[in-house]
Amino acid sequence: MIRKISIRNYRLFKSFDLAFQPGVNIIVGDNDAGKSTLIEAINLALTARIQGKSIFQEFPPFLLNMEATREYIEALRAPNRPPTAPPELIIDLFLEDTHDSEPLRGTNNLLNEDACGLRILAQLSPEYAEEYANFASEPDRVRLVPTEYYDVSWLNFSGNSVTIRSVPATSSVIDPATIRLQSGTDYHLQQIIRNHLDPRERVELSRQYRSLREDFSDNPSVRAINERLSSSRGEVSDRRLTLSIDISHRFTWESSLVPHLDDLPFHFIGKGEQNSLKTLLAISRRADSAHVVLVEEPENHLSFSSLRSLLAKIEQQCGGKQVIIATHSSFVLNKLGLENLVLLGPNTASRISDLDPQTANYFKKLSGYDTLRLVLAKSVILVEGPSDELMIQRAYLDEHDRLPIEDGIDVINVRGLSFKRFLDLAIQLKRRVRVVTDNDGKAVQEVLGRYSEYTSHNCVSLHVGEDPSLRTLEFQMARANGVSRLNSILGTDFSDETELVDHMLADKTSAALAIFESEQAISMPQYIRDAVA
Repeated sequence: MIRKISIRNYRLFKSFDLAFQPGVNIIVGDNDAGKSTLIEAINLALTARIQGKSIFQEFPPFLLNMEATREYIEALRAPNRPPTAPPELIIDLFLEDTHDSEPLRGTNNLLNEDACGLRILAQLSPEYAEEYANFASEPDRVRLVPTEYYDVSWLNFSGNSVTIRSVPATSSVIDPATIRLQSGTDYHLQQIIRNHLDPRERVELSRQYRSLREDFSDNPSVRAINERLSSSRGEVSDRRLTLSIDISHRFTWESSLVPHLDDLPFHFIGKGEQNSLKTLLAISRRADSAHVVLVEEPENHLSFSSLRSLLAKIEQQCGGKQVIIATHSSFVLNKLGLENLVLLGPNTASRISDLDPQTANYFKKLSGYDTLRLVLAKSVILVEGPSDELMIQRAYLDEHDRLPIEDGIDVINVRGLSFKRFLDLAIQLKRRVRVVTDNDGKAVQEVLGRYSEYTSHNCVSLHVGEDPSLRTLEFQMARANGVSRLNSILGTDFSDETELVDHMLADKTSAALAIFESEQAISMPQYIRDAVA
């Protein structure tokens, strides 16, 4: 199992550290937050491969963090500069202490910790010192780090080189967005199936496959064809020409045998089913060694019901295995548990460790709630219904000349006790939240008292109308704008406020939509203006 990872100067991460837990880890973050990069870094440390290629074959400068690259170039071009070395790339993967991982123990890691682990290290090679000095002598021509002069090493924490045989943890990467077909199936599925079978099964498949290829030449029809071809010696070649199947190691059973589902070849089934099959094969791998499954956005190509079935199987089969999932799906997050959430930001990661178990269970049961809207937004305004949501949107538009979502502020419609569940989550994430609620005919202090355990946190504020006689937002809007203006906006001709409010309450959403779309000036109640200020 992976205990934690430390990264320096790898792609998006200039300096990044994250601890993992056994079982499921759910990585959530905005676009370009580094979810894919994190999964890529883990797999790179475990396999020394990136996008199917060995890191030793190609090390492009774009794998280095761009901020570190800019700092290097600035230092190189600075007047009276001392000799400037290009940045190092380091990925340290800390593994669980086991008998198998003990040979990897040492203190050669970023944390100087006596631990078992693997390191990817890319740095300037001493062999190219003279070439690099000539390169750096013209700093104005430098645009990128000269990774051609780098040496890439795959080491354990004692500083010794490792090979794939000395790595006790294996990884499977399942990325539904990249299904690349190769000889009937893709490389990743070949690897998953190969890992899923035990050595005896793989040997038996290989032997039977070779026997089938050898038997091909003994088929009477094929033998007759070969006799005719061989009789034409001299017309095409002076040597005997026959047809047979290649039984060399270049063509193995993994690249030739095609998985079938209900007798349909794998590459002819839907992408959703392909993704599910690869994910479940990887997770259900039978092996004594630790196994890490890295899944990128399992929701891709899957309907809601298919995703639900896949996640249920992941829950059943991930016992004893470590699963790291990157997702944008609230259903994935809720179903597999908020307690497993890792919120990824620029060079930072936050884990929810103290979430109330009842709150986590609430979201898990009510997976329709869009949890990720709160997780990913910069700030959130919680309201009680769709009509309140429209009013807040209009108030924000009038105040800032743009909708709240354009500033990364999400307006989320929740109900009743759901307010407190969302606030439990917001406090753990330190997410700025404004709660806009009706007073329901109660004094302000009584309403505030219901949320006193939350408003003591600086990230939470409660906004409620002060006059108990104006118990809902419709009453508040009628008092703030007057009957005449609202009649004009709603296309009505009520003579008093009570009739107008009754009309608005009878169809709250239609009335709110008319106000939202109106070109007339709207006066918002003070507590609404405070919420959007």
